[in-house]
Amino acid sequence: MELYQLKTFVAIAREGSLTRAAERVFTSAPAVSAQLKALEDELGVRLFERTPRGMTPTPAGQSLLEEAERTLASALRMRSAAEQLRGAAQGVVRFGTVVDPVSLRLGDVLVKLAERHPQVTLQLRQGLSYETASAVERGELDCAYTLSDVASREGLALHRLAPVDLVVVLPLPMADAHPGLSLEALIEQPWVGTPPTCVLRAHLDRLFAGAGREYRQGRTADSESAVRSMVASGMGAGLMRLDQAEQGERHGELAIWPGWRAHTWLCWIEPAAGARAPAVEVVRQAVFEAWGV
Repeated sequence: MELYQLKTFVAIAREGSLTRAAERVFTSAPAVSAQLKALEDELGVRLFERTPRGMTPTPAGQSLLEEAERTLASALRMRSAAEQLRGAAQGVVRFGTVVDPVSLRLGDVLVKLAERHPQVTLQLRQGLSYETASAVERGELDCAYTLSDVASREGLALHRLAPVDLVVVLPLPMADAHPGLSLEALIEQPWVGTPPTCVLRAHLDRLFAGAGREYRQGRTADSESAVRSMVASGMGAGLMRLDQAEQGERHGELAIWPGWRAHTWLCWIEPAAGARAPAVEVVRQAVFEAWGV
């Protein structure tokens, strides 16, 4: 039995799909299928049932999933302990990010790592902030950039790097058809929202509450780039980071509504408990240096 087989097993259980599991473990769907079959043959039990909705763990698979997760967690702790004994900064750091690596100064971070710690590699995973924070909590990521309004979160060490401005953006036809749009008129327009746990959604709820209304979920984007694309295509108004909105405005994709602005924070997060691996420590140092923290 190999650790990569257990990682594949856990990925299929979490994603419910061979294709998505393959993306998660950075391989192909046929390879994932072959690894699963090899693991089932070795264990002598069927781990999943194929259903119209995807891959569903069997009772045996559900029971063994917990054992697989514990085994992987133990292997990770052993690897970290060995790194500390060596005193060397090397290995892969799983780093979650929001979109747009330029504004996140990842270029500066990568240059510093290449110069000082060439044996450390970043494995980047993009997503909405709530997704990356949850992945850090589950041990699927070592650290992450997130957008957050809160100054702390149970189970995570959170450090604010820089304030981030948020603005309302409009499709160009909407902006042209409604010059001088009031807040009351704005909230009557179609909107592109984000999932309820997203920091952008929290600010959208507050925007509507300021007009005495409740935002009702409609069209939903699962990333900041999707918000920008959907607004640009005319599907509705939305909330974006100011730097992204200004870029979209320069490219003639959308218009910034001048009547509202809010603020959140770009943060670095990592698990609050346990010793920090040397590779994660040097990434942390490079990030904090890039942001002048």
